[in-house]
Amino acid sequence: MRLGLALAAVVMVLDQLSKAWLIGWLAENNGWLPVNGFFNLVMVWNRGISFGMLQSGEAGRWLLAFFSTLVCFGLVFWLRRQTHRVPILALGAVIGGAAGNIIDRVWRGAVADFFDFHLLGYHWPAFNVADSAITIGVAMLLYDSFRPAAAGDEPGSKSNQVKGH
Repeated sequence: MRLGLALAAVVMVLDQLSKAWLIGWLAENNGWLPVNGFFNLVMVWNRGISFGMLQSGEAGRWLLAFFSTLVCFGLVFWLRRQTHRVPILALGAVIGGAAGNIIDRVWRGAVADFFDFHLLGYHWPAFNVADSAITIGVAMLLYDSFRPAAAGDEPGSKSNQVKGH
């Protein structure tokens, strides 16, 4: 569990540091800076959920922060039951990303997004470090759920377990 919580803390800190830096830096660059032919840095305030869906006002901000906090507590409970490295790291990434976005909702009033990828006129919705960690963590959980159980993965086995757990 300690490994997952440590990763969550690292993700949350990296997310908040990147946001603190990019919010100020993009303010000096009029909120937009083209980097190359398929990537821009942009300043987008997301008051909704994933990809800007369900944009909401002040009440929605607090409901989303509260709901996200409940989800984090549930994920920590799930993390406590894990003994294998992949789900521990995956849950740590998701918890850290969710916590970073909760901080934004509470402190800034909306989630700050910056990374804008585009190709052939299509723009992927802007995202941030927290969103990236959540996506990677969910992908790892999916991978782990479809991975065939290795020899020794039975309950109580010491194979593939995190040491010191």
